[in-house]
Amino acid sequence: MNEGEPEKVVDFDVIVGLIGRGIKLSRTPSMHIAEARAQGGRCDYRILDMDDPERSGVSLEAMLHEVEAAGYAGVNVTYPYKIEVMPFLDELSANATAVGAVNTVIFRDGRRTGHNTDLWGFAESFRRGLSDVNRDHALLIGAGGAGVAVAHGLADCCKVGRLSIHDMDPARARALAEHVSERWGTEVNAVSDLAALVATDRPDGVVNATPMGMEKLPGSAFPTNLLHPEMWIADVVYFPLETELLKAARAVGCRTLSGAGMAVFQAVRAFELFAGRPADSDRMRATFDAFDQ
Repeated sequence: MNEGEPEKVVDFDVIVGLIGRGIKLSRTPSMHIAEARAQGGRCDYRILDMDDPERSGVSLEAMLHEVEAAGYAGVNVTYPYKIEVMPFLDELSANATAVGAVNTVIFRDGRRTGHNTDLWGFAESFRRGLSDVNRDHALLIGAGGAGVAVAHGLADCCKVGRLSIHDMDPARARALAEHVSERWGTEVNAVSDLAALVATDRPDGVVNATPMGMEKLPGSAFPTNLLHPEMWIADVVYFPLETELLKAARAVGCRTLSGAGMAVFQAVRAFELFAGRPADSDRMRATFDAFDQ
């Protein structure tokens, strides 16, 4: 600002953060900061990586108390806290209640409200990237915090005919299958043997909703030797954008969908909750994509 010029009025000013593990490479802060600036506001978005030595021994509950006391408008919550955070909240939005997981917490008037923007984020990404694929039968890998949102998104918004769910914890897969089936009336089954499923009832598509594929957790939750060219493959992981699963899927000719779209669209909805105003999804996607240039 030049001398004598009036100080620019900021329409809104919020402090928010992201709580999770292994999240230093997250693109979420930049999307929120740039969008706020474009709208004449200010967003101080802070990474709160629980893997940092300075937070050794700090519980999720203590972290929430700390940021709320510091005047944060809210926080995003990611792996591995999307379900664990729920007991520390005062209320849940309708979508968070339906899904059973939270990725956005709003602090307002001394109360904490949990929301889930992942469901819409995944569904909108799927709509834009894989709307024309066969959805008679889909396989979901992972029944954790991201998996529950994706399962509901597949059943409700993506209208899959049948859904199979696999998780390292079979009981968790069964519980999610029952929940989604009761909520949407979709045929949902928990499966334990992926090779047998592919051999006898090959799914049209596979979604990885586990953290496997992240830089800190390399590998593929779906055995890449089971890939088939007629399958479509989606991943919720976005750092790196090309996970081992997506790389192998492209190599055999599968249609693929990276985690970029879900990351952007969940952030669009979260921004609206934090700032109380709509976000420009194209502008936020451009910020996300700028990391690859």
